[in-house]
Amino acid sequence: MRKFKGMSKGFTLIELLIVLAVIAALLAIVTPIALNAVAQAKATQVAANFRNIRSALESYVYTQRSTPTNLDALVSNGYLNNKPDSFSIQYEAGSSSADKFVYKIKYTGSVDTTKLFSILPEATGTAGDITLTVTLAAWW
Repeated sequence: MRKFKGMSKGFTLIELLIVLAVIAALLAIVTPIALNAVAQAKATQVAANFRNIRSALESYVYTQRSTPTNLDALVSNGYLNNKPDSFSIQYEAGSSSADKFVYKIKYTGSVDTTKLFSILPEATGTAGDITLTVTLAAWW
């Protein structure tokens, strides 16, 4: 095969533009899918934190036979490894009777509430203020 003078190796501008257009099209398809996956992962993490705090509350109340006033009490007594960000617990004062304790676990961070409520339907509230009510029976 004979090479013409003036022809060099490499890509033409049109070939480079076509490759860039294909990459842009692929990114346009993948980006919404990735963002949806991130939102789903965040909702799953928040739901898991709600469940872990509820479990720690149950263990604390049934073992200690007292009511923790905040998450730090659960962490310091070994019922939680660490305090999750944007979470708090609130003991409903006056709700204690001889047979039950009522707690509200609150989350004030940002999360897709539709995804969270599909994972944890017992949670209520709106974005930035989600609550899970936990009622524990006093068996002692």
